[in-house]
Amino acid sequence: MAGAASARWLPAQRRGYAASMQRTVRELLATGEPSFSFEFFPPKTDDGWNQLWRAIRELEPLQPAFVDVTYGAGGTTRDRTVELVRRIAEETSLTVVAHLTCVSATEAEILEVIDELAAAGIRNILALRGDMPGDPSAAFRPTAGGLDYAEDLVRLLKASGDFCVGVAAFPEKHREAPDIDTDTKFLAQKCAAGADFAVTQLFFHVADYVALVERLRGLGCDVPVIPGVMPVTNVRQILNISRLSGAAFPPDVARRLHAVEDNPEAVRAIGVEVAAQLCRQLLAAGAPGIHFYTLNRSTATREIYESLHADLA
Repeated sequence: MAGAASARWLPAQRRGYAASMQRTVRELLATGEPSFSFEFFPPKTDDGWNQLWRAIRELEPLQPAFVDVTYGAGGTTRDRTVELVRRIAEETSLTVVAHLTCVSATEAEILEVIDELAAAGIRNILALRGDMPGDPSAAFRPTAGGLDYAEDLVRLLKASGDFCVGVAAFPEKHREAPDIDTDTKFLAQKCAAGADFAVTQLFFHVADYVALVERLRGLGCDVPVIPGVMPVTNVRQILNISRLSGAAFPPDVARRLHAVEDNPEAVRAIGVEVAAQLCRQLLAAGAPGIHFYTLNRSTATREIYESLHADLA
């Protein structure tokens, strides 16, 4: 991370806060309390770092179970990811999960990153195969001397230290999977390799999540599956993300959003309403918590969280 960006981080209130004291996601989920967590990505600009840190500081008082930090396609944000998770661990009270991918890296290079994360005191890692750099929709191409599947990365992490490992789940199946049952078998295999929890890709229908968990339990896998929810704050952005991920966006919600797409406040209000309703349905269906894809912003996520927290009070 550039020095100019580094200088804009707020002074640490807890410098010396021991990263080794961080709890694992496995331990947090074992309490039985609903888990609320937030995802961030390493920005590319100084302004982006400022926006991200504001969001982190605004969300920190909500005391989420954990936050996680993405790892760009092909490891393109490797250094920024490691720096960000280290700073969160050192300068906040937050438990942090680092993403790690297989794509465009040899096993030796992956082990280097694992060592860096361990040295930073990171105990929680989300193991992903990853998307190809330059074209997230391109078919995956293994790297010579690398790993072919997220399942292999799970095993490598478990053999490398006392890590709590999460994996991705796909309520509407991964776009490369031949069918939904095969995709669920792949998830069960990742869990059998040692995964402690799973986080789903974004989706918009509670029935898809419920069906995924039922299929997984039918395969004898009882790993907690945390649903991932993305509040709509930008119509074009969410439709593009939905298209790339393969998540079916509700036509009725799309019509409501298009009717007010030139009014950002109206769009956000609808997005908060729809996401909050989905979250309530998921919790009622037995989900262990909610994982929010924040896009490095806090307002919509904070409003949804506060609404749900009021329900649980």
